[in-house]
Amino acid sequence: MSGGDAAGRLVRPFTLTGGRTRPSRADFTLITTVTAVDPQPAWAERLQPEHTRILKRCARPVAVAELAALLDLPVSVVVILLCDLLEESRITARPPHPVSRSTPDLELLQKVRDGLGRL
Repeated sequence: MSGGDAAGRLVRPFTLTGGRTRPSRADFTLITTVTAVDPQPAWAERLQPEHTRILKRCARPVAVAELAALLDLPVSVVVILLCDLLEESRITARPPHPVSRSTPDLELLQKVRDGLGRL
């Protein structure tokens, strides 16, 4: 984790979250897609540098896991920071689409099995 400041000193993850270890909301999974709100709310408070970095990366939709990788921060830290931004209406969060639980197409499965058997 590179999370250092300009002088190269290491910044501990819990300092980025103000000592918080748990998110204030349960809106985020690894595949939740987040997007920065454009334009940003005029009434919103000044941001920490980490929040600003997140907003820059969220100009286009990005998954939470990918965002954590891009920022080189633990997912748990990114989720706490995303909660801050969501509560200030600076981002939108879209949960993954549910997978259909219908019965599988048996004809299609048989064709796949037969095709694999011919390999």
